[in-house]
Amino acid sequence: MREKFPDKIFVTGIGTGVGKTIAAAVLCKAIKANYWKPLQTGAAIDSDSSTIKHLLDSETTIYPETYLLQHPSSPHYAATLEKIEIDVNKFVLPNTERIVVEGAGGLLVPVNRKLLMIDLIQHLQLPVVLVVQHYLGDINHALLSIEALQHRNIAITGLIFNSKSFLDNEETIQHFSKQKTLGHIAESETIHIAWVNEQANHLLASLNLQQ
Repeated sequence: MREKFPDKIFVTGIGTGVGKTIAAAVLCKAIKANYWKPLQTGAAIDSDSSTIKHLLDSETTIYPETYLLQHPSSPHYAATLEKIEIDVNKFVLPNTERIVVEGAGGLLVPVNRKLLMIDLIQHLQLPVVLVVQHYLGDINHALLSIEALQHRNIAITGLIFNSKSFLDNEETIQHFSKQKTLGHIAESETIHIAWVNEQANHLLASLNLQQ
């Protein structure tokens, strides 16, 4: 039986640098969705939107960031350095049938001095895909993230495990959280369009969806 996957989702992670952008690219390809990174920091070095552009074909629309900040730090601090006040009401979901929205950092990263990333998710009213990367402490970070989402009554579509597979960790996270694993993204030294397409096909098979 094929399942209905949300047309609009928010990709977050258990921390910074866990592979949200790669997961977002794979999801965009798998469900034929467009992409939006509403809040980007570290743009002076690189941006996730530019990474997505290089990993997906031209059929994917990449919507511009609402805030594009230069300093590679927490959004609230980067905005302070640029003398910008981040207004959550300026975050308006693009009008498109299918979209993958990528957050910045983890759930409790400050957006400004009043709001956290999890508040932005609530503002956009989107279900979440949580990206988990294995490292020492990932069980704790995953379960804390899931508990925070559940506390806010934010729908969790499922988990994507990125990079190396540690079966015991995955089973432990599933056991305590009761969350579904949507799929796995393999570890690779090189990330390119063909590899993203391959991972998208694996995800489609895992989800039992038809491309």
